[in-house]
Amino acid sequence: MNNLTYEKAISRLEEIVEEMEKNELSLEESIKLYEEGTRLTAYCSDLLNKAQLKITELTKE
Repeated sequence: MNNLTYEKAISRLEEIVEEMEKNELSLEESIKLYEEGTRLTAYCSDLLNKAQLKITELTKE
């Protein structure tokens, strides 16, 4: 997942939400997508935290 950009990760999250909202997935498929979405959310959160730290450092200089 490290080579995934923030924008691509968000786009994939949006796809997952759309798929799950259709209510056409089996329980197993829903759980699989939920797990992927959870990983993507954590990844995006980490990227945002790193960006915030970098901005904070740059504004201190």
